[in-house]
Amino acid sequence: MKPAQIIFTVNPGATSTKCAFYQIIKDEIKEIVTKTIEHSDKTINQFENVSAQVDYREELVRQFITKNLPENSDIIACAGRGGMLSPVPSGVIKVNKELVDFSLKTPVYQHASNLGAPLAYRVSQTYKVDAFIVDPVSVDEFTPVSRISGCPDFPRFSFVHALNIRATIHRLSKELNKDFNKMKCVAAHLGAGFSIAAFSMGKIIDNDNRMESASFTPERAGGIPPIPLINACFSGKYTKSELMKKLYGEAGMFAYLGTKDVREVLSQIQKKDKHSEIVYNAMIYQICKQIGSMASVLDFDLDGIIITGGLVHSEKLINDINTKVHRIGKVYAYPGSNENRALASSILRIIKGQDKFMTWPVKINIEE
Repeated sequence: MKPAQIIFTVNPGATSTKCAFYQIIKDEIKEIVTKTIEHSDKTINQFENVSAQVDYREELVRQFITKNLPENSDIIACAGRGGMLSPVPSGVIKVNKELVDFSLKTPVYQHASNLGAPLAYRVSQTYKVDAFIVDPVSVDEFTPVSRISGCPDFPRFSFVHALNIRATIHRLSKELNKDFNKMKCVAAHLGAGFSIAAFSMGKIIDNDNRMESASFTPERAGGIPPIPLINACFSGKYTKSELMKKLYGEAGMFAYLGTKDVREVLSQIQKKDKHSEIVYNAMIYQICKQIGSMASVLDFDLDGIIITGGLVHSEKLINDINTKVHRIGKVYAYPGSNENRALASSILRIIKGQDKFMTWPVKINIEE
């Protein structure tokens, strides 16, 4: 019997590493096994930085492979979540040693996703196959107009959950029987961080940049008034790292309510907690305001509005957003981030010859 063709995917997060096997069956992928390997804060805090975790996580990844790789099967490709790279176009990037070194030694920001390329590459070397990353958060396809911020010293730039956003747009294009590269829609990824983006003709042409003007999230501040922030920076009250932590990790819903769990907040609302209701409504308000903003980029000519990510498991949240924005476009809800499946689906398109891959280093030309 011919061995089953398997795509291995790995998605490192702050306190977990998600691994999965997908089998290619008749030009489609089928999930064979998936596992979320949890890492305690105590374990993670033992490492000096993210890069120092790579050997520890590799050992756990290899244990997953040894235990779960089906008999009579071949790993034919590996894919990892893309990290905090310099600006790149959307698409699939083949991992080489240069990309591994960049991810571990000189990433733009420290984040666990930087381990995606090194982990996929190390596994690929064992099985003598290619490794890839797909649509890292540094995908930047802004138009020249969208880069203008109002101050030449601080141009706008893209930082976006490109992997899940593009995967859900592929999904909607199939549902609508419309060419992916002709789609025009707003996509909102709603998880611990948010990305609300305008997508047109195959590209994310604008987004709210989760570190710039986005809605506040369960743990992030989003766009906040600049004058008080400037005053805080020069107050002597905070170090840079303390202020960054205050804005990204201990802000948003957590700062107001002491929890990052929307389910807990909704439970408090059911118990008639007015403060929880106000904060939740403010988050919905800001999400919908950004959806409207991105719809204006597309001249309000949309194939639909996609909401996706972990928060979209809440029916109330779906309904609350739909109530506010349905006049702009039809709302399509795709709960969860589905990042491992998105990785495998992208690699399948490469294998089938439907897409082409790039090889690191990858540069973009930013027009003035």
